[in-house]
Amino acid sequence: MEDKSPQRWAIDLTLVLKARDGDDRFPLDVKSLAKAYSHQVFPDDPVTMLKGDDLGRFEGGLYKAPPGKKGWGIIYNSAIKSPGRINFTLAHEFGHYLVHRNQFPNGLQCSAEDMAKWDSEYGQIEQQANEFAASLLMPRDDFAKQAPPRSRPTFDQLGACANRYGVSLSAATLRWLQFSEQRTLFVVSRDGFILWSRSSPKALRSGAYIKTANVRPVPLPTESLAAQPHLLENSKGRAEHPSFVWLKEPCAEETIMSERYDKTYTLLHLGAAPPWPSEEHEGEADTFDHMMTR
Repeated sequence: MEDKSPQRWAIDLTLVLKARDGDDRFPLDVKSLAKAYSHQVFPDDPVTMLKGDDLGRFEGGLYKAPPGKKGWGIIYNSAIKSPGRINFTLAHEFGHYLVHRNQFPNGLQCSAEDMAKWDSEYGQIEQQANEFAASLLMPRDDFAKQAPPRSRPTFDQLGACANRYGVSLSAATLRWLQFSEQRTLFVVSRDGFILWSRSSPKALRSGAYIKTANVRPVPLPTESLAAQPHLLENSKGRAEHPSFVWLKEPCAEETIMSERYDKTYTLLHLGAAPPWPSEEHEGEADTFDHMMTR
């Protein structure tokens, strides 16, 4: 049973919850779910504690119970202010419990830096935990009803999805990008520079991406809305751009500023057909760990 993939664990849990609660199951109460399900499936080795604590630079952790006690504890960094980010962190650590606890009998601590290193075995483990969390909290079949793959959802629509699933706007946007049939990019920036970006599969295959890994800081295009916050109304704005503003082709930009998190979020919707092939895009995709909550 413990050899199941992260996706299989998430699907099995989704089927149980859907049969029991239907659409009323959202947003998931990860704390109650982790305790109840682990006691049912692994009664001799369950999750017995979930709480916040001072974890320094770590986002969360899975900890083995001290000698003389059985089970595991799931801890999130109490400095996290976003409820959606906490919910995702709890689901991420629950994924570690289901998939990785035998591989790491002393537990795991997860930092944003660790999770960005996908070329290492540990980075791949972090990716698996994020895949579990995204699939559990935002099941694809239900998400596709809220934001269909062929649609071009606005940030308002994606924000409604974030509220439905109890996750951050960034997590909801990135979940939609996973199964989108549009050529779309999601860009996160701060202080005039791009922190990271993510392309939908269709956009990436056509060579539409913004490289941010292992390069100098990438400035926002000067003609973009993201670089001109004074053009936004109520911290939101939309614009149509010709070629060579964001990319080598025209795009529709939607930008929203989040003063709470000191970040700017941008969606770039491209046309249906790529104008030229690319040979470099296969190796470029910012990490799923960046995308989900960090």
